[in-house]
Amino acid sequence: MRTARRERTVSPAGVSPAPETAALETYFLDMLRIRRFEERAAELFKSGVIKGTAHSCVGQEAIAVGACAALRDDDYVVSHHRGHGHCIAKGADTGKMMAELFGRVTGYGHGLGGSMHIAALEHGILGANGIVGAGLGIGTGSALSARIRDSDQVTVVFFGDGASNEGIFHESLNLAALWKLPVIFVCENNGYGLSLGVESASAEPRLSLRAAAYGMPGETIDGNDATIVRDAVEQAAERARAGQGPSLIEAMTYRFGDHSMRTNLPRYRPEAEEEAWRQRDPILKVAEQLRQRQVAQDHLDAVAARADAEIEQAIAAAGEAPEPTMEILHPAVMAPSPDTSPEPDAGSRQLGYVEAVREAMHQEMARDDSVILLGEDVGRIGGLFHCSVGLQEAFGAERVRDTPISENVMANAAVGAALTGMRPIVEVQFFDFITHMMDAIVNQAAKLRFMLGGEARIPLVIRGPQGGGIRLGAQHSQSLETWFAHIPGLVVLAPSNPYDAKGLLAAAIRNDNPVVFIEHKLLYQQSRGAVPEAPYALPIGKAAVRRQGKDVTIVATMAMVDAALSAARELARDGIEAEVIDPRSLRPLDGETILASVRKTNRCVVAHEGWTTYGFGAEISALVMEGAFDWLDAPVARVGMADLPMPYNAGLERELIPNAARIAQAVRSVCYRS
Repeated sequence: MRTARRERTVSPAGVSPAPETAALETYFLDMLRIRRFEERAAELFKSGVIKGTAHSCVGQEAIAVGACAALRDDDYVVSHHRGHGHCIAKGADTGKMMAELFGRVTGYGHGLGGSMHIAALEHGILGANGIVGAGLGIGTGSALSARIRDSDQVTVVFFGDGASNEGIFHESLNLAALWKLPVIFVCENNGYGLSLGVESASAEPRLSLRAAAYGMPGETIDGNDATIVRDAVEQAAERARAGQGPSLIEAMTYRFGDHSMRTNLPRYRPEAEEEAWRQRDPILKVAEQLRQRQVAQDHLDAVAARADAEIEQAIAAAGEAPEPTMEILHPAVMAPSPDTSPEPDAGSRQLGYVEAVREAMHQEMARDDSVILLGEDVGRIGGLFHCSVGLQEAFGAERVRDTPISENVMANAAVGAALTGMRPIVEVQFFDFITHMMDAIVNQAAKLRFMLGGEARIPLVIRGPQGGGIRLGAQHSQSLETWFAHIPGLVVLAPSNPYDAKGLLAAAIRNDNPVVFIEHKLLYQQSRGAVPEAPYALPIGKAAVRRQGKDVTIVATMAMVDAALSAARELARDGIEAEVIDPRSLRPLDGETILASVRKTNRCVVAHEGWTTYGFGAEISALVMEGAFDWLDAPVARVGMADLPMPYNAGLERELIPNAARIAQAVRSVCYRS
């Protein structure tokens, strides 16, 4: 099982061949290794040894081999679902790859990722990806990371013709060109998405012409000639290393097989077309080039036998490798959180919520050069809500970057930057716009560590304002925390005051996991409190008891914490002493503090601004019913929004958003004091 890249073959006479011949022999060997890997994987799938599915790159081997031949060992590649060839060409171990397809613990993802999610970070292989087009944004992010780190590494992003019609294609090319990032976009145009041909999917089927729209070079090349591919990528890499920005290369090729091993489609490609492309087999082409250089057929046969032997050895080792066990699952989801100091005394210095958020970012950027801030209007004007005022002046436009209105690539680029040594903070101008980032957050950031068997860190923060109260209507006022609290692999934080906002944001930035950090717009305007000037990080997953009480527990989040405290003061006048719990961290959730309180008070009310149905309150209610049912003297009550979008009208908005009076009413109900 080969781990070193670009080995040289030796002529039968034992004399090193001429340089170009040596390169061709290396390409021939690597293409045969890829071909044999794919052919044997297909056979093993048909026999039931390999499960699920895999996507064969038979017929496309020259692109992977030629492109990776132009790269240095420390350069990056980002792949897609048809990515085995890219991994092998860049130096991945075929034994670990085959073990991953077998679902074995010795695989690159320890059996947790499978064919579509193989990565070898030590070789700069940032991963194959099951989401069409996602690698375009991730590769843009790794190129951004290289630029900020002042490295001359380049990134090659492989993607198919189908991905060229995804929005992330256009957002990535625009951002890479705008910032002159060292990235090479290599489109493997094999003529078809799944079954739909390029001419039926793209208004302009010559995809390289799109480069002109972004002011970058674009060319269409023969993707079945490894030398042509190498030369094109070498030229693009030289340009990128010189600071001249990205390039788009459209490599024309053909996949000999179907879309995937699992698909069972009716014939959608003309038989004559398939046969014509088989006559242009890239392996036959390089073999003929070697014969023209007087390389004997028995030597070519020996090279083929070498490739066969390597793949058979990989299969044998994978078959003997153990299966993963349940013990590896939970550690693979989340990296351990760093230790934090005891919570400092708040002191007497007063800050507003926005000032606390800004101070946390400023102090963490000063402490760690890998911390960067991306977002719309975060630099020159300091953000729409002024959370980043002064940061660009303090740390420069390289680290505090105003982005286009491109939430998709912004978040995906943060994933790529996080994979390659940075700690990005992404500001969402309004949290409603996070819908444009869902793939990056839910499919990429939250899952990559797991799919890579716990071998990766994804330290990034997605932060911004949510909630109602300032009359911005249905598309700027939602409370979406439950979406993200539902997703394993994410940390979700929701501070309710300036002290927590500073300390939890610092903890989020230092954490090695993706964090969704939610700030409420009303708190921007209304919350002010004591905040220490020195940097500090609060523990993630630890609730705060805001008020002691003996009669009822109120669990409240974000802006509802102040409403709950107001309700508690009102209730105290009626002889009801409420204990108020602020979770602060929604995932991980400090269930023990909540349960301990309920076991003391025997009653529980949950108050949150989001929709009541399927909301955060439902999770707390389930937690209490499962963990403290025998202590309850009344059903758990939930206070939240009705199942309605937020209206623009001020009076209606006030009616819908939970308040102290509604919380107090719910408490009286569970205390049977209505």
